[in-house]
Amino acid sequence: MIETPTIDWAGLSPLVALLGGALLVLVVGLGRPRWVREGVVPLVAIASFGAAIGLSIWQWGERKDLMEGALRLDELTLVLTMIFCVAGIAATLLAWRHIAPREAAHGEFYCLLLSATAGMFVLVAATNLVTLFLGLELLSIPLYVLCATETRREGSLEAGLKYLIVGSVGSATLLFGLAFIYGATGSTDFSGIAQAINESVSDDSLLLGGIALAMVGLAFKASVAPFHQWTPDVYQGAPTPVTAFMAVATKAAALGVTIRLFDVALIGASDIWQPVLGFLAAVTIIVGNVGALGQTSLKRMLAYSSVAQAGYLLAGVVVATQLGVQATVFYLAVYLMMNLSAFAVIIIRERETPLGDSIDAVAGLGSSRPLLAWPLTISMLALAGFPATGGFIGKFFLIDASVDGGYIWLGVFIVIGSMISLGYYLRVVAAVWMRPAPQQAATPTAGGSPPVLAGGAPEADRAPVELLFVAVGFAVLTLAAGIVPQPLFDLVGHAGESLTGLF
Repeated sequence: MIETPTIDWAGLSPLVALLGGALLVLVVGLGRPRWVREGVVPLVAIASFGAAIGLSIWQWGERKDLMEGALRLDELTLVLTMIFCVAGIAATLLAWRHIAPREAAHGEFYCLLLSATAGMFVLVAATNLVTLFLGLELLSIPLYVLCATETRREGSLEAGLKYLIVGSVGSATLLFGLAFIYGATGSTDFSGIAQAINESVSDDSLLLGGIALAMVGLAFKASVAPFHQWTPDVYQGAPTPVTAFMAVATKAAALGVTIRLFDVALIGASDIWQPVLGFLAAVTIIVGNVGALGQTSLKRMLAYSSVAQAGYLLAGVVVATQLGVQATVFYLAVYLMMNLSAFAVIIIRERETPLGDSIDAVAGLGSSRPLLAWPLTISMLALAGFPATGGFIGKFFLIDASVDGGYIWLGVFIVIGSMISLGYYLRVVAAVWMRPAPQQAATPTAGGSPPVLAGGAPEADRAPVELLFVAVGFAVLTLAAGIVPQPLFDLVGHAGESLTGLF
């Protein structure tokens, strides 16, 4: 008799909602009427993400193993899943009238988006090396395709190919590392690995090699220097809605699985990997901020910014404490708000002007389009860590966790990185409020947008409502997280407590 594994379907319900939604949008996308493809399909995708959020709330407070220990459902998994799904809803709204879903076929585009989110759930819930790698591949493969969905644009195809090649190298490196860890400990379960390390193999050369390779593989996915080289090219070349989704959701997934692997399975070898990971965090902060200083493309600037943000977030993982986990998850939630608001404004200006994602495209918005100028300004100030924004509270939280964990020097690097970042974030704010809009002839734009008049203002002088909703809504949330952060503190507090007894 073959014993089948016991599956907790209630615990897996968010994953079922995402995969079921992926199949449903694929079928609905086969409809002939244009209004079905361009209207109903995105609504089904949003409903699927919403169902996953609702089911996550339904499972709140449950701490249990799913599929006989292959997956773990707890508040950390559920909070990160809600972050992924909110990013998915925002990406769907950003892509609603974008050219990318039209060229890739709407059903396929949103199916890939939902499948990637399902992979993120598996990745952050994984408590087994096998399911960890399966989640990584389920996340990565759809994103490779999504980056290349604008098939008539060379930059999009180049971004997809670069991400495929570099991502494959990162996945192979991670797989070798996981194999070495299994060879040293004789277990694929995180609990078995932690027990073996505590008992006898903490200084095994095979284990050390595995930790190093796993660290490199996850560093590729999280855009940690010096494994970040693909990030600016891919972020700039990919369709902007896909870039926005990758910038927040993929980073949250990579940091989530890093917490699981290093702060749970490999915690017994923390004296070995903590200094290395701390050094990588410091290098990443400096490289990302310095690299962003000379950028004139907003997407490339935000790509280097995301590298620096990965360094800040790593600080919470390095200290290997519950406070560190809480600080990391808090900053991930705030990072979602700050970035999506900025990307919404970038997409609006890409449609309205022939300047694309250049900083010149947002020049003069303060006087001509205040409804776009304020969300972009709030996003830039929050990313820089200005007071009264969620970014300030998030960085303060990370510095507090670093100091509390004995890594005062890492907290100093966060402060130095934030000071350097003023050089490029404030440049965008200055362009918005202090520079006149560039003069240009009327130019038709892609995707059915109104033509651009001299000075960059479209005839309708009105952005699509869904893009304004994303820009303004997340800007307001960014301010709310800085002024009244306690609800978010309570939420991430549960995420840290879910790992009680594992440190």
